[in-house]
Amino acid sequence: MTPEQMRDASLLELFSLEAEAQTQVLSAGLMALERNPTQADQLEACMRAAHSLKGAARIVGVDAGVSVAHVMEDCLVAAQEGRLRLGAEHIDALLQGTDLLMRIATPGDTAAQATLPVFLAQMASLLDPGAAPAHMPAALPAVSVRATPIEPFAEPMEAEFELEPVPRRKAGKRAGEGAERVLRVTADRLNSLLDLSSKSLVETQRLKPYLATLQRLKRMHGQGMQALDGLRMQLEDSGQSSEVLEALAQTQRLLAETQQILQQQAADLDEFGWQASQRAQLLYDTALACRMRPFADVLAGQSRMVRDLGRSLGKPVRLVIEGEKTQVDRDVLEKLEAPLTHLLRNAVDHGIELPERRLLAGKAQEGVIRLRASHQAGMLSLELIDDGAGIDLERLRSAIVERAMSPADTVARMSEAELMTFLFLPGFSLRDTVTEVSGRGVGLDAVQHMIRELRGSIELTQLAGQGCRFHLQVPLTLSVVRSLVVEVGGEAYAFPLAHIERTLEVTAEQIVQIEGRQHFWHEGRHIGLVAASQLLNRPAGQDDERSLRVVVIREREQLYGVAVERLIGERVLVVMPLDPRLGKVQDISSGALLDDGSVVLIIDVEDLLRSVEKLLSTGSLERIERGSSGARGAARKRILVVDDSLTVRELQRKLLGNRGYDVAVAVDGMDGWNALRGDDFDLLITDIDMPRMDGIELVTLVRRDQRLQSLPVMVVSYKDREEDRRRGLDAGADYYLAKASFHDDALLDAVVELIGGAQG
Repeated sequence: MTPEQMRDASLLELFSLEAEAQTQVLSAGLMALERNPTQADQLEACMRAAHSLKGAARIVGVDAGVSVAHVMEDCLVAAQEGRLRLGAEHIDALLQGTDLLMRIATPGDTAAQATLPVFLAQMASLLDPGAAPAHMPAALPAVSVRATPIEPFAEPMEAEFELEPVPRRKAGKRAGEGAERVLRVTADRLNSLLDLSSKSLVETQRLKPYLATLQRLKRMHGQGMQALDGLRMQLEDSGQSSEVLEALAQTQRLLAETQQILQQQAADLDEFGWQASQRAQLLYDTALACRMRPFADVLAGQSRMVRDLGRSLGKPVRLVIEGEKTQVDRDVLEKLEAPLTHLLRNAVDHGIELPERRLLAGKAQEGVIRLRASHQAGMLSLELIDDGAGIDLERLRSAIVERAMSPADTVARMSEAELMTFLFLPGFSLRDTVTEVSGRGVGLDAVQHMIRELRGSIELTQLAGQGCRFHLQVPLTLSVVRSLVVEVGGEAYAFPLAHIERTLEVTAEQIVQIEGRQHFWHEGRHIGLVAASQLLNRPAGQDDERSLRVVVIREREQLYGVAVERLIGERVLVVMPLDPRLGKVQDISSGALLDDGSVVLIIDVEDLLRSVEKLLSTGSLERIERGSSGARGAARKRILVVDDSLTVRELQRKLLGNRGYDVAVAVDGMDGWNALRGDDFDLLITDIDMPRMDGIELVTLVRRDQRLQSLPVMVVSYKDREEDRRRGLDAGADYYLAKASFHDDALLDAVVELIGGAQG
């Protein structure tokens, strides 16, 4: 490719990018002008966009673009000067011109050539019904995007995106000052960066066990030195020779030196681990932020689609968008476009009434659809609300009975929520006739399937005569998944939270046999019970407790309780795809690493439920047998929680008590010290800032006491500075947990690491 060709290719690419941005300005502005044709700011914005595109098209030699942008600019200037009032026919024509400009700027689109003369003639008649515009050439130009080939990129262009926006350079600054650099990277490279940063984040967590081991070794070393000191005193009293005492003194000096080394190594490892985890988290957050895009990116063209569809159906409709700047992963945005389009078309066609019916109902002639986006609890929350007629529940009941989907007497007793679940079933529609817009029975079923693939959920509510509300929740990114980690056959598995209804304990007395299958009764319905060990081909755990730990999972209308051995806790897992050479692994979607570096497999819930149905159809589903013995006889381990906050004390007491530990509490350091001297405990958990005696003083006293010096100690504090951590560990604590990052699993995992499970 010659330098001239490269120059042309670059200009055409820039023209295409500018056309994409400016046509969005035109579409938004023209739809605003349709509601109020005299808005000066919108007229100015549209005129400037058309003017900019005309100049850009002239620079790159796209004559058709010059002609289209010029005639659009003439129309908008006439409206600005009051010589023309924009009506529906003008807005329609200008929107057609906007589409035509985008097609002209798209390399390879030659179909625009046929529509160009018709458009220019239409605009001429609108501007001056008696004469053609003076600027129009005698012979209309063909669409002439230069045929110079563009050098292909190493990666497809659609796989590239900008990391940062380019602000306009302020006047008076030298080149390069005040402007952010823009880099283009391929999606694959960014995915690789995110994967590496997530792995480094997990790897830093593996330092915690080493630090805990060093702390225990330091404590044992101190106990050994104390034992030698006691031995030396006994030997001195018994009159041992000076040679023996000197040898013992030499041993003590060596141990003192090694103790200093241990203390320094433990301090260095703690500092390194803390800094490494902080930097790894920052690296991961930054890599993830590079993938995030504003929600507005998925909305390009949606307002225009709603407007055009409404006009084709004789319904004036307006789309109002809130939360356009809400940040979402680029991959999630791409997968949201189709379901949102389904829902918006459905709202215009099914929801919004014709103008005459709206007026009779006391509503404004123009229908309104609101789309709200926000972050809630680490998820993207979307609300799509229309002010239409809502759902005719009696008609819905009749449709269910007519399709023999449920008996009439059962349908008559169904609640509104139960009735509306039928709208999400495959092939179900309230439309009697099929149109180009809807009525083919693929809308809501397809939407729910696409949202489930995003590990999200969708809920429909309505108010008769006042409209429908769809509430969607999807992850902000597909690179991480909020999951419940459980233990099955001694291995860790993760259920995505989007598919979990609840977790509960089911006693042996609650399990019933219905038609040869095990069920339990919950919230007014029977739920089938299956063993995770059978589904996942794992050995059944040895458990003589009478209650089962059950994860209730849902996929559409399928609901099952899956019995597991242990609920480990909620985790945010960084998804790691399985090696493609493995093919599709039954019941498994992907993998991840836990904090300790061990592997956890993420359950494919849809596939798991298919496995359940297969076992049921072949009669192979095994019964879950419960032992007849009651609680285990071993003594429970005792924990003392010392904290001046009632809320923190009760939270820790409940968490640890629910896990099977025997928990006592103290309101401050002095109260805790009295409790420790008068009773035996397996673990001390203490805050730092407390009245009468703080946590540092308490830990220091514990380490000086002959009976308590080997007691494991955990500090749980709001202070997470390096010096605070150092103070706690130097005082003799074995573990330091910051309340700023405190969650249930962190506390329970730390307790298990220090003293093991609740049973002795």
